[in-house]
Amino acid sequence: MNGLIALVGSGEYLSVMNEIDRHLLASVNTNGRAPRVVCMPTAAGQEGDASVKRWLKMGSEHFEELGAEVTPARIIDRESADDPQWEEALQNADLIYFSGGKPNYLYETMQGSRAWKAAQKAWERGAVYAGCSAGAMILADRVPNFRSVGLTSIEAFQVLPPTFVIPHFDRMRGLWSAYLFAVRRQLADGQFILGVDEKSALVGSLEGGWKVMGQGNAHIITRDHQQDFNAGEDVFLSI
Repeated sequence: MNGLIALVGSGEYLSVMNEIDRHLLASVNTNGRAPRVVCMPTAAGQEGDASVKRWLKMGSEHFEELGAEVTPARIIDRESADDPQWEEALQNADLIYFSGGKPNYLYETMQGSRAWKAAQKAWERGAVYAGCSAGAMILADRVPNFRSVGLTSIEAFQVLPPTFVIPHFDRMRGLWSAYLFAVRRQLADGQFILGVDEKSALVGSLEGGWKVMGQGNAHIITRDHQQDFNAGEDVFLSI
């Protein structure tokens, strides 16, 4: 059975996420050993070495403080995503965490890669998938194309029913409101956007049962309507 999925709006590896990440770690059966976490900075792979090292360091320190055994996986491009050295750690992971960056680049790097296939094997046996920002966006049906200010989109992994997952949703004001408007206009009848505020997460599973956690809200947006859910409330996602 697939493990939990955490769609994080922002705040990966910060203390504000401790309660959420403890919940994710407690959800896996480790038979008394420390949970195994793999941190992946893939979405930031084009940001340079300093950024990648920062994400790896933050992820390692954060989850080690929560009692986990951490593998900082430097998977930053297609070559490293196909490097067999990461397969064992990914397949044996209890939690795989994708930090933020560029969603289009993350999808294009992971799609069909050895790393993605190994991660899927872990999720299928019960490991947790946690994705912040870009890491959350790639599980939807499509990813808005930032280069076109959201007017076009690319295919995503289609794990979850939303047409789009939009993180940082509480920042969708001012200039960003035009981006949200463009994305929303692409929706047909029956399609919806799932928005997640910063420092918040929507946590659930493919079997159903989703809950808002953290400091903000989650939102379901159709072409003409919006429904908001507070922290602690359940959200129904038809899988």
